[in-house]
Amino acid sequence: MAVSTYYAAKSRTPSARAARDSELRPALREVWEANYRVYGARKLWKAARRAGHDVGRDQVARLMRAEGIAGAVRTKRVRTTRPDPAAARHPDLVKRDFTATAPNQLWVTDLTYVPTFAGVAYVCFIVDAFSRTIVGWRVAGHMRTEMVLDAIEMARWSRGTLLTGLRCHSDAGSQFTSVRYGERLAEVGAVPSIGTVGDCLLTGQSDPWGVAA
Repeated sequence: MAVSTYYAAKSRTPSARAARDSELRPALREVWEANYRVYGARKLWKAARRAGHDVGRDQVARLMRAEGIAGAVRTKRVRTTRPDPAAARHPDLVKRDFTATAPNQLWVTDLTYVPTFAGVAYVCFIVDAFSRTIVGWRVAGHMRTEMVLDAIEMARWSRGTLLTGLRCHSDAGSQFTSVRYGERLAEVGAVPSIGTVGDCLLTGQSDPWGVAA
């Protein structure tokens, strides 16, 4: 490149597009930040229009790339409750009444998952309905019955090896309808109680976790 060409380009007045882009980029970032950094091009375009910025959708997408910003990516929904149609279910001994007047009268157990950079981590936890204390839990890279049994073992270690009269309520996932799950509870004098699929995710005052699902 000739020296004269370099200085000519450097001293040239910015184009209308470049001037407009330099005005819009900080404005779009501000709208993106104000919406918790989750908006993609389509939602950011609509939000920017509502804020009074005359901008096109493709222009928003281009400027987002220039700014190095992007919307949140939804992960594929993970099913933690997979019922076994062939398995016999224990009766529902709770009937959505999660009240308890003393510890070790009613435990509630469920599975959930946590997305991580290394993959999905599955968590089984057991909560005492009286104090809402987590008495047993287990994290694993799978949802097999073994993780539920490990959570029971932790609860046995923290609460005792013989808990006569204890009900342990769960939904109808295959982990909780397995023979080994019922046998492990029987070893501590507890009886399983099974509701419908997803029954532990309740709302309102009867929510055993204390939050609305």
